[in-house]
Amino acid sequence: MNNVSVLTLVKNRSTHLQRLVEGLGRSAVAPRELLVVDMSDNPVVVEPTPAFPTTIIRLLTDGLPLAQARNLAARHARGSRLLFLDVDCIPSAGLVGRINDQLADQDALICASVGYLGPEDVADGWTEDRLSSVATSHPVRAFPQVGLRVEPNAGLFWSLTFGIRKDTFEKLGGFDEQFSGYGAEDTDFGFRCRDAGLPLIFSGGPGAFHQHHGVFDPPLQHFEDIVLNARRFHDRWSVWPMEGWLRAFETLGLTAFDDERLVRLRGPTVEEIAAAHQPADVRF
Repeated sequence: MNNVSVLTLVKNRSTHLQRLVEGLGRSAVAPRELLVVDMSDNPVVVEPTPAFPTTIIRLLTDGLPLAQARNLAARHARGSRLLFLDVDCIPSAGLVGRINDQLADQDALICASVGYLGPEDVADGWTEDRLSSVATSHPVRAFPQVGLRVEPNAGLFWSLTFGIRKDTFEKLGGFDEQFSGYGAEDTDFGFRCRDAGLPLIFSGGPGAFHQHHGVFDPPLQHFEDIVLNARRFHDRWSVWPMEGWLRAFETLGLTAFDDERLVRLRGPTVEEIAAAHQPADVRF
């Protein structure tokens, strides 16, 4: 029996949400339900109404409290298996059924492969074959072509598309809501799963397709969140997360950074944030 609740978060990306829902509608095995935590400036509407139950949970916030929003969605889920799907992701037809079967077989943290799309790669009438032909794999995470592979590096946990049993998620306490806003909450969750003995597994085969959106490198629009969350993560784990971004902040003169301390010197200027925005063809 399919008992997968699909959970997603949205903030002002209604078109991406519609394509996620369209992808779920093409699933070989339909989800038990879809739960959407909506943090948008204006409430989203899912049209036409999907064939599976859909619940929109409104979360009024000025920021992007990812840990809080994911936990909120999980609390409302009725399925015994959870598939967290980033709103930018279009699920393949086989993803829901595959995650359902894999979580039925084993208690694990399962990440599905994600192919990244360019700005012109999705249009009305899209097909999975077309998306597969133009999608690019992420250079840092190597997924098997088929089957499952245990990934020993918990730091490679990928929150874009992952499955976990609901009771396991609850026993772990979900994402730590002390991580406010954007950054490090997913790596912290991966580390806590590792310490609880929950294996991180990379699942090969069709997973999801990441719809293009603007990319900032480094993500200066989330500067304050990243600095606070990096300190919180280091206090707990004695290692720095997001080290590439922290080094970039240091180079810009925004922070002073060493093995034990991260000092905020100043915030980024409007001009610096604009300069960090990458060309439209950048996918990662």
